[in-house]
Amino acid sequence: MNRAFSGLGNTREFYKEIFDRDSLDGHGMALNGYVHYGAAYNNAFWDGSEMIFGDGDGVLFTDFTKSLDVIAHELTHGVTELTAGLEYHNQSGALNESISDVFGSLVKQWAGKQTADQADWLIGAEVFTPDIGGDALRSMREPGKAYNNPTLGRDPQPDNMSKYVNLPDTDDGDNGGVHINSGIPNRAFYLTAIGIGGFAWEAPGHIWYTSLQASTPTTNFQEFADTTYLKAGQLYGSQSAEQQAVLSAWKEVGIRISGVRALSGTTARMRRQPVAAMGNGRDEDGAEVARKIEQMSGQLAALTKEVASLRSKPH
Repeated sequence: MNRAFSGLGNTREFYKEIFDRDSLDGHGMALNGYVHYGAAYNNAFWDGSEMIFGDGDGVLFTDFTKSLDVIAHELTHGVTELTAGLEYHNQSGALNESISDVFGSLVKQWAGKQTADQADWLIGAEVFTPDIGGDALRSMREPGKAYNNPTLGRDPQPDNMSKYVNLPDTDDGDNGGVHINSGIPNRAFYLTAIGIGGFAWEAPGHIWYTSLQASTPTTNFQEFADTTYLKAGQLYGSQSAEQQAVLSAWKEVGIRISGVRALSGTTARMRRQPVAAMGNGRDEDGAEVARKIEQMSGQLAALTKEVASLRSKPH
């Protein structure tokens, strides 16, 4: 009971201190917990009004109150429900699960004052298969490598869109693979945090949190990636180190930010223009080309802010 109380308190304090969010709903919602649920119950979950903790069967799981990141993961489902309301199936559902992993891990890192490179980036390591060391429910650093044992087999999470798992949108199909494909955005956040460095709940956490607030129930991976890029630019500046870390992270998991591709192609064409212009008797020097590129970059930045403003308005 003490561990459950501490986990609920740490999560609430984290959201208040880091994001100025007063509990899950932002309005001081009471956090209630129910421990010793059922008999050898292998789960913990947020039911919309309280946290439920099972004791585990001692084989696959042990007492769920032992894992701070699991507690914060489940409570973050409440935050997601009360912000974007991401639908729990297919990509929006996998994103829902990933958001919970991201902030579950951040609460653990914040409580332990760990930098991104000090964190283990594992979810549920303290409660999963107690007789098997060195494994966890999920690895944000290496999706697909959280576990490999005779009881459960190998971790099925992909780490790249090229390995995306198409499953039926049914209970047996994990609602379209929500716990499986969440590995892709999980790794994108991990790469962003490592790319920026320092404490992951600072710049990376704020980028993801504001992107969650700007999302809708049907937001998919591409749309969320685009939003994180826009929010990074708004919060830390266009072409900032933070924005470039976001861009690089999503690219590494197989998702290219939409607007950046178009600008890249246009810029490349403009850089080739002086050679063609000379052949047409219109010798255009490098300074003029650079001016045009700068002008287009400014136009893109203005468009980016306009799109972000539209996305942040309630639908």
